[in-house]
Amino acid sequence: MRKIQTEKCRQKARMIKAQPSKATLIWAGLLLFTVILNLAARLLPGFAEWYAVRVYPLIVGTLGRFCALFPFSVSELLLYICLILLLGGFLRVLFRKLPLRRAAAVLGKAAIALFLMFTLNCGINYHRLAFSERAGFEIRESTVEELTALCEQLAGEINEAAAEISVDEEGYFTLDIDIDVEEEAVRAMKAAGESYPELAGYYPQAKPVLGWWILSYQQLQGIYSPFTAEANYNSDMPDQDKPSTICHELSHLRGFMREDEANFISYLACMASDSAAFRYSGAVLAFIHSGNALYREDPEGFREIRAKLCEQALRDLADHNAYWNSYDGAVADAADRINDTYLRANAQADGTKSYGRMVDLLLAWNREKEG
Repeated sequence: MRKIQTEKCRQKARMIKAQPSKATLIWAGLLLFTVILNLAARLLPGFAEWYAVRVYPLIVGTLGRFCALFPFSVSELLLYICLILLLGGFLRVLFRKLPLRRAAAVLGKAAIALFLMFTLNCGINYHRLAFSERAGFEIRESTVEELTALCEQLAGEINEAAAEISVDEEGYFTLDIDIDVEEEAVRAMKAAGESYPELAGYYPQAKPVLGWWILSYQQLQGIYSPFTAEANYNSDMPDQDKPSTICHELSHLRGFMREDEANFISYLACMASDSAAFRYSGAVLAFIHSGNALYREDPEGFREIRAKLCEQALRDLADHNAYWNSYDGAVADAADRINDTYLRANAQADGTKSYGRMVDLLLAWNREKEG
């Protein structure tokens, strides 16, 4: 009789153990919730736009404002902490101090948490209305003549701003010590927001990353962290790249995640700035993209316009190319392939080629300005 009762108790204990715990159900629920949010963003018309306008600004105003209290990049610090924890966990598993099953469970929970944060702070926004639609720009095919005129206009903007910028002892563009590039970037974005309400709102200041070489070897000028709602930038790159890069990353804090639109918004913000350094940086960014497009269509026409650039601009463009060419290699190629896959996974069907669409936005903006 006792043996029968003992066996029944054991069977009951095994059944209880086989049932998922409350914590497991919670994590499964979070994963399901995250999947539903992603499906809603992709399939439910208007949901992503509503979220980007109504919900996401609250995240920037809370999480972004909290992380802005720290003078360093919180996302960079968390990255290093995570790497140390991963290494420690691996060693513990290797030396049988931590069961593999338990380590896998912890990793699974961390992956779900990161997936949820990415979705809330970034992923949904990829499916919102394009900035061109919000601002009312008409994107259409343009003629080579229109592209040529755009490049000539940008060359003029570069030459005009170049007359007011500061240079270092070697003659290269440098940010004046009186300019706080991070504060000025916020002012520039708010100035652009006066013309385009989609860009109005709270902006935390961008932060330089200490491990700038990690970005340089990936040929990244900046990065937006969806886990801390922070805009980070490469502090080692040429000064001419910094104003436009910071404005680019700040545009993501308004929920515009597409890289082509972020570049265009950066140009708008830089040109709205009172700082000649910002106008110069923005015009150079736009000229690089537009000039590359013109070169593919009319190489000789591009050379004629490039010859009109002042010596200062030519010197700085050479400096820009030399810096980034020095980091060409296997790491940059791998990073580009990863970035291409990431963009495609987030509804940017052209992958990294979508960066070229900035030119279409510039042309549409020019047409509206002239019309």
